[in-house]
Amino acid sequence: MIEKNNTWELADRPKDKEVIGVKWIYKTKLNADGSIQKHKARLVAKGYSQLPGIDYTETFAPVARLDTIRALIAIAANKKWKIYQMDVKSAFLNGYIDEEIYVEQPQGFIAKGSEEKVLRLKKALYGLKQAPRAWYSRIDKYFMDRGFRRSLSEPTLYIKSQGKDTLIVFYM
Repeated sequence: MIEKNNTWELADRPKDKEVIGVKWIYKTKLNADGSIQKHKARLVAKGYSQLPGIDYTETFAPVARLDTIRALIAIAANKKWKIYQMDVKSAFLNGYIDEEIYVEQPQGFIAKGSEEKVLRLKKALYGLKQAPRAWYSRIDKYFMDRGFRRSLSEPTLYIKSQGKDTLIVFYM
């Protein structure tokens, strides 16, 4: 999946930039009876080696407030609205990064004949300091481009009205 997502491109090792290491994290998901459901692997950047102002500038991403969640559920119940929930799988891997970030080629993805090269990231990886901010910027742009208005008091709440219909999107 990570290659299909166009997350990186092969590049020469930069002389003026630090190259961040990466690590595979493995997890086994179990069924309720304890049997194995599936094996998962996640590539994580060693973000602890990033330097502020050099490797990243913005890291902040807003988080939904509990009182806003409660208010939305109460309004929906009062108006007999349906509530739909969805999950964006691998959300952080879809955020575009503004900074020039290089990582080592991960084990199992080393390009034959280009072992000395590194990967220049186009999108965020788990573990990068700016990954949450990159994802929020992307989802914010998506909603704004489609005519939603972002709440001034709750930056994770987006509203769009068309005639009698009101669509409320709440991002957490």
